[in-house]
Amino acid sequence: MKYTQASLDKLEAIPEQAGYVLRYERGTFQSGYCILEERKVVVLNKFLQTEGRINTLLDLIPQLDIPTDVLTDESKKLYLDIISKLEAEEGKM
Repeated sequence: MKYTQASLDKLEAIPEQAGYVLRYERGTFQSGYCILEERKVVVLNKFLQTEGRINTLLDLIPQLDIPTDVLTDESKKLYLDIISKLEAEEGKM
């Protein structure tokens, strides 16, 4: 995945379409993000650059409860690509 604003926008759309609110705030996040499950809020470290934001979202998205039926076709394809890459990496271990 290219580290561009367009790629970041596509990744941000996945949790947003599933009803999550993405917020960029400052804080001491060990992993670059914090998930508030009950409220469906994801807080990301606002000091991360585009590359860091993309990598954080790639780590974060598989942890969220995202029903694919609420995603647009483009978001669904990207989401399934992320999940399949994660499963392939876990299969190598």
